[in-house]
Amino acid sequence: MATSAAVSAHRLPILHVAPPKLATSLRTHLQLLPRPNFLGLAVPAAAAAAPISSRPPSPLVFAKVSQGDAAPDFTLKNQDGKNVSLSNFKGKPLVLYFYPADETPGCTKQACAFRDSYEKFKKAGAEVVGISGDDPASHKAFAAKYRLPFTLLSDEGNNVRKAWGVPSDLFGTLPGRQTYVIDRKGVIQLIYNNQFQPEKHVAETLKLLPTL
Repeated sequence: MATSAAVSAHRLPILHVAPPKLATSLRTHLQLLPRPNFLGLAVPAAAAAAPISSRPPSPLVFAKVSQGDAAPDFTLKNQDGKNVSLSNFKGKPLVLYFYPADETPGCTKQACAFRDSYEKFKKAGAEVVGISGDDPASHKAFAAKYRLPFTLLSDEGNNVRKAWGVPSDLFGTLPGRQTYVIDRKGVIQLIYNNQFQPEKHVAETLKLLPTL
């Protein structure tokens, strides 16, 4: 009996482990929380509820199209539903900008900045074209609401964005904001990326246009 009592006195305390159902319950509650948004864009629920990993984030994908390359041709529908090819603009400088989505705060600010400086672009002999994954009807409403005088192209499925290698932000959850200045021969002379200062795209491109 003495031996039994000694063993009992030195017995380790029992740890109470939470049942596996607790993790499932927490995950369910996380999924029911309101989806957060960033710059007016909803973050996917899967990304919002994903567990934090100790591994370093995957590197961002850098542009496949580089300065000095010939701009790859493509054909997309504009805000009026008509097919427009990149080659249609050959012979004059072109400012081609990829943006996340119509009606978001940053994209609206950027589009209006291009609108307000549009006469400067025309004076330099350049055209301005915006591209996002929105459909033509969305582009038409966006252009009408803010009186945008330039072409908006619909890259549904983001195939052109992917082919050009436009990098995403926030670990792939937010489409990137990237501007290309293409010269009269169709060669890319500038690539400018700035997600959080959309108006700077206008200033940077206007600096270069007089030299083309």
